[in-house]
Amino acid sequence: MNDIQERIAASFNSQGLMTTLGARLLSVADGEVQIEMPFSTQLSQQHGYVHAGAITSIVDSACGYAALTKAPPDCEIVSAEFKINFARPAIGERFLAIGKVQTSGKLLTVCTGEVRALSGTAWKVIALMQATMVNVRA
Repeated sequence: MNDIQERIAASFNSQGLMTTLGARLLSVADGEVQIEMPFSTQLSQQHGYVHAGAITSIVDSACGYAALTKAPPDCEIVSAEFKINFARPAIGERFLAIGKVQTSGKLLTVCTGEVRALSGTAWKVIALMQATMVNVRA
């Protein structure tokens, strides 16, 4: 594991919300991070789907950590803005959030995120995000 992968893993493991959601860091690559979350009734809304807040949280983190792979070593990342579209209900056994850097600069990084609902080997895209991340000095 390289330095950025270790740094992201350590940061991810220190996030109480990701622990609460049961999320795990699945992969870290240059400009792309994947986070997986299992279905839990504890995360559901009144119709039995996973709550939009839980889905938004994992894809926001995936985008933020993807941005961190492009950030200078003395920087951390915070979200400045994001928009999320929910294409279908969050129904599945587990959910995969994929954050990808589209462009990065000295201060801002623009990412896209996708969340897939997985059931067995089948999956469907349930949400799409566009996010702007900001480099802040650590």
